[in-house]
Amino acid sequence: MKILLVDDSKTMRSIQKSVLSQLGYTEIEEACDGQDALSKVGAFQPDLMLVDWNMPIMDGITFVKQIRQTDKTTPIIMVTTESEKARVIEAIKAGVNNYVVKPFTPDSLGQRITETLTKKAA
Repeated sequence: MKILLVDDSKTMRSIQKSVLSQLGYTEIEEACDGQDALSKVGAFQPDLMLVDWNMPIMDGITFVKQIRQTDKTTPIIMVTTESEKARVIEAIKAGVNNYVVKPFTPDSLGQRITETLTKKAA
C-alpha cells in the first residue's frame, strides 16, 4: 500500500514514517507542502494520504480541496495540531476522510488508518 506523507516538518515526517513502518507500511513518499504533494501524487498514485494542515506555499486544506476536484476516492487523513471542532468540520467539508490530532500515539494513528481503509472498502 502506497502512502503519501505531506508535512512541512521533516521531524514529523520521520516520526510518521517510523510509525507507518511499525504498522507494516513501507511504500512511503514524502512531500514538504501541498504544492510538492500535488506534483508527486500523479506519478506516485497513493492509496492513502496523511496531510498536515499548516504548511507554507500551500496548506493542507487547499491541497485537499484541489485534489478532491479530480480524485474523489483516495482516502485522506488530516494529521494536525488543529483540534477545534470548527476546524475538524472545515476539513471534513473539504474532503478529508479522517482526522488525527498531534501529538498522536502509534496506536491512535494506526487505528485511524484502519478505520479509514475499512470505511473505504465497505
